[in-house]
Amino acid sequence: MLVAVDGTVLDIALPFLSADLQPTGTELLWIIDIYSFVLAGLLVTMGTLGDRIGRRRLLLIGSVGFGLSSVVAAFAVDPAMLIAARVVQGVAGATLMPATLGLIRSMFAHPGERTLAIGVWGAMAGGGAAAGPVIGGVLLEHFWWGSVFLINVPVMIVLVIAGPVAIPESKDPAPGAFDLPSAVLSIVAIVPLVYVVKEAVAHGLGGELAPIALVGLASGWAFVRRQRRSTAPMIDLSLFAQRRFSTAVVTNLLSIFALAGVLFFGSQYLQSVLGLSPLAAGLFLIPGTAANMAASLLAAYLVRRWQPGTVLTAGLLVGAVGALVLTRLGTVDGRLTFVVAFVAVGVAAGLALTLTSDLVVGSVRPERAGAASAVSETAYELGIALGVAVLGSVVLGIFRSGVDVTGLTAENAGHARETLGEAVALAGSLSGEVGDVLRASAHAAFVDGMHAAATVTAAVLLTNAVLVARALRRRSGQVSTTKE
Repeated sequence: MLVAVDGTVLDIALPFLSADLQPTGTELLWIIDIYSFVLAGLLVTMGTLGDRIGRRRLLLIGSVGFGLSSVVAAFAVDPAMLIAARVVQGVAGATLMPATLGLIRSMFAHPGERTLAIGVWGAMAGGGAAAGPVIGGVLLEHFWWGSVFLINVPVMIVLVIAGPVAIPESKDPAPGAFDLPSAVLSIVAIVPLVYVVKEAVAHGLGGELAPIALVGLASGWAFVRRQRRSTAPMIDLSLFAQRRFSTAVVTNLLSIFALAGVLFFGSQYLQSVLGLSPLAAGLFLIPGTAANMAASLLAAYLVRRWQPGTVLTAGLLVGAVGALVLTRLGTVDGRLTFVVAFVAVGVAAGLALTLTSDLVVGSVRPERAGAASAVSETAYELGIALGVAVLGSVVLGIFRSGVDVTGLTAENAGHARETLGEAVALAGSLSGEVGDVLRASAHAAFVDGMHAAATVTAAVLLTNAVLVARALRRRSGQVSTTKE
């Protein structure tokens, strides 16, 4: 849950962080994105490492690094220090996520029990992502923005103390040699490609991005080729030939893509457009968070009555409708509209996370659970990163073109176009019509950007629903009877 919380907890702290550290728009996106980018790039490596050295051992090592880096992030004095701390958090987080799901796969041999256990895990992972802004809102009502990181520390201390007693160790008894070149290739493939996507959406395709994209593509090709030739590959690529497996991975990514994007621009909308306090904004996120967690837990029951494909398709369609509801938001009072939309998107993400994770880890033997978990969680983390990067950049692009900077100096105009928070703060410092025009245009431009991002989200979820309906339309048994 804490790993997921740290992926979104800063969303509601953005206005305070911006005012204190004064990051540029690009730095602000990196503060949010870099954690998930690094985590996603290392998941495959750490999942395989956990299979070799023991998942419990990896979990405990990662908890120490996660706690220490959280302290550094909490007391960062400039954007560069915070970005560096988030990098280390991503490295440590990459050790935690595959270890947790891999341990569940080895602890629960019965498929029905495993589905329910993954439902609980999914409620914590998806609910944690959704609860991040809620927790942030409560903390920011009483403390400074760095407090959102310090909540990790006591939990990590308890984990280090109780983990060796409460958690059974599990690992692959015959893992083979650790493939360091493949580990490097997996990192060099994922991180540059995600960076290119982020920069292309934010600033357009430029010639300087081409070499970076080529590095990522070449590394990805080399990684795939090495896995095909290896006698002990980090990832069994034959799994992607299974329709259920590959569909599950894609659905995992796209559903959390939608959830993360809505959280990113939704929390800013509640605070900077509607003028709610952090705590009040967090309270309006609670219904969606609860819906996400409830859907994760109900997934195990639903697939006993209907096929997994039917449940997934229905959930994604509900999410698409919720995203379309967001296009009805206005600049005056859209609180109820936002709550309804977020509940629908939360249901979609909750169902998808549980069912897709179960499909993925149920496709491999228990001793390979760490590597399979890493595939599922790489999709999850890429979904968070891309949701923030792509949808956040869509909102930012439309905002920058729509904000009215008439009457401002060149320097103030540049600040006003950086982020909504900066534009609102600047408008508050200006008297007369210039400040009023700037504030009104900033609100309107941001809402226009939200409408565009919501339309993209609806199209993504609708396309995913069609993919799931086609790929899983044949009856091939419930998730709970997945082949061991």
